[in-house]
Formats: sequence, C-alpha cells, structure tokens
Amino acid sequence: MINSDKNIPILVTGGTGLLGSYLLRMLTARGFSDITAVCRAGSSFALVAEVKDKIKWAEGDLLDPFFVQDITFAKAQIYHCAAVVSYDKRDRAEMMQTNVESTANLVNFALENEVGKFVHVSSIAALGRRKGLPIITEETPWERSPMNSNYGISKHLSELEVWRGAAEGLTVAVVNPSIIVGGGFWAKSSARFFRNIANGFPFYPVGGSGFVDVRDAADFMIRLMNSDLHGERYILNGENMSYREFFDRIAEALQVKKPYIRVNALLQAVAWRVEWLRARLTNSRSSITKETAENSARTWRFDNRKSLAAFEDFSYRSIEETVREAGAIYEEGAESGVLEI
Repeated sequence: MINSDKNIPILVTGGTGLLGSYLLRMLTARGFSDITAVCRAGSSFALVAEVKDKIKWAEGDLLDPFFVQDITFAKAQIYHCAAVVSYDKRDRAEMMQTNVESTANLVNFALENEVGKFVHVSSIAALGRRKGLPIITEETPWERSPMNSNYGISKHLSELEVWRGAAEGLTVAVVNPSIIVGGGFWAKSSARFFRNIANGFPFYPVGGSGFVDVRDAADFMIRLMNSDLHGERYILNGENMSYREFFDRIAEALQVKKPYIRVNALLQAVAWRVEWLRARLTNSRSSITKETAENSARTWRFDNRKSLAAFEDFSYRSIEETVREAGAIYEEGAESGVLEI
C-alpha cells in the first residue's frame, strides 16, 4: 500500500546538509506539511532558505537521549540523514560516537514511540570491499579490511543499529548512496571539486567510484518511505566512472583547463605527507589525508539494478547533466548552489 497522507508527521535529521536540504525542499514541493527537521546551534540555513519557514526546526544534539525522545513521534516517518563525514584520523573518535550513538538513540526511541517507518541514509563506504571485486552489490558481505575508511566503519556500525531495530520490530529501510553530486556549499563534499578545478587544480587520481545526483537520492528516499518496501538496503548510484572522467566533466562545464597531472603512487605518498606537515605547522585541517589519497587510487563499481527495479518510473539523471547544471550555478556565483527540484 502506498501512503498518500500528506499530513503525516515527518522527522528529518541533517536537514541543513546537502542531502537533507534537498529532501526537505522535495517533501514540501510534494505537499507534505507536518515536517520537523533537526538542526544544531550555528547551522547555516542557506540551502533551505526558500522552505525554512515551512519547516518546524528542533535545535539539539542527537547524542542527547532526552532531546531524541522529544522529537520522535508516534506513527511518524523518520529520515535519518545526519552524520559526521571525515577522513582525518583526529576525528575518528567523534565520528564513531556521533554516527553510531545518534543512530542508536533514534532507533531506541523510534521503537519506544512506535514510529511508522525509519529510512536510514548509510553509504557505499559501508558496503563490503576487497581486492579484485568486479562490482559491489547490496549483498556484498562486509569484511574487516585496511581498505575500509574510518567513516565507512562508522556507517557500517550505524547500519547494524538500524538492523538491530528491525529485529526488534521497527519498520526500516536503508539507502547506500554513492558520491552525492549537486549544488551545495562549494567548500564541502563533492561540491568542493568545482571550486578546486575552477581554480586550476591540475591533478587527477587514478581510481574511480560511483556518483549519484542529490535529487535522485532524495526522490528515491521519499518513494521508499511511502511504499511497502522495508527490511532492505538499496545502492543509489547513477553512474560508475573514473575520477579523471568526473573531473574532466566539471572542467568542461566550467570551461576551464582539465586536470592533466596523473597522481601516481609516489606523488600520492608525497602529497598527503606534505599536506599533513602543512596542516601541523599552520594548525589547520589537511585537505588531503592518507585515507583520501589511498581511496582515490582505488576503483570501485556499484550495481544499481535493485534500486532501478524498486519503482517502475524511477530512473537516474546522467552525471554529465548534473555536473553541467551545478557548473552553471557555480559560474553564477551562487554560494548555496541549489539545483532546481
């Protein structure tokens, strides 16, 4: 049975982030009216400016069980988008605590308050990977490996909390997006590649990954929430491509020189060490870490057939289209970089 109640209570965590902001804009555009979104003190509302007044905002910390208890409503739909994303080993403890414990808190009170359905945003980083794997599916088993990032481990452990909730009677579904592409804050997430390449960044990594339009990820989540599908995970991936191809498309969209220096093993090893030293000397954050350098040299391919089969009229935009639209917004100088829903 498909839910058609536009007055159903909805809770969105991470509502001011890239995916959460597009989700909020899409929910309001589709007529959902009783939406509460979690924010933190000092959160920027730039990505949700046009719908901010249509949302009820709950300021607090998901690590606070009393706060979480107050925002989980009976029969509500919960979209859990909030997470700390970092590849700096100094953030490992905070990331593990925030990503895992906040999910556990939400699951616990979702069970206690008998919410309607819980859609959890995981990551392709939480899927199993090993050398020689031709393609990764939802069924690829997790295994301990030096190829797993600390972020990936935190998302894997967060997923385990969701599946634990399912075993205890919670109606859940999980999405595992690949690299999410879309307009956002140009200094964060995949949007930072636009700024870097516009500024003449000359390097391209040798690896590759999957990429998905932020609007497709948000669209699938709403469809999933309001369907009978549950107890499953879905890889959300528009296309698999090399980082060089992805960078080239950005350069073409911005009409600037394409990155032309291939990052080989030696250059990779030197780069993250130099950046580590620079960050130490300037007391700042590294833009390149050992994890990001090593991950950029690996190629992973992700199977999207399960998500495409879930709904008859669902399809993915081409990443070329997404990059072209985001590039046009970047050139306009729009800080928020919001794509049209």
